[in-house]
Amino acid sequence: MTQKTLIASIIGAAALACGVIGVSIPPARAAAPADISIPFVNHGGIRDWRADGDHGLYVQDVHNRWYYASLMSPCTDLPYAEGIGFETRGIDTFDKFSSVVVRGQRCPVTDLVASAGPPQKPHKGK
Repeated sequence: MTQKTLIASIIGAAALACGVIGVSIPPARAAAPADISIPFVNHGGIRDWRADGDHGLYVQDVHNRWYYASLMSPCTDLPYAEGIGFETRGIDTFDKFSSVVVRGQRCPVTDLVASAGPPQKPHKGK
């Protein structure tokens, strides 16, 4: 192999390794949205909650931010409950892996998203 051929081979190999020749680089992926969670649930992290029928509930944190928790299946007593429990499974954070406990019924959460809050009730006109 001559010196010119050797240099050309080295340059070709370096260019191939750097992605200059014939190698396509996949496009960058969009960043996944961050998982939403409410910290310090067992220490006052949740300020308020409102049932949305038996399929979900609005949850307000101590900073007055609202979230909507979708439930895996109907939680039959939720619309009538005066108090509920938030089961966080060992960590003190309410998220999409947590559950709501209503009158002994464990209702798993499937999704927790930011929300504007529960819909306003219409005012009774005179």
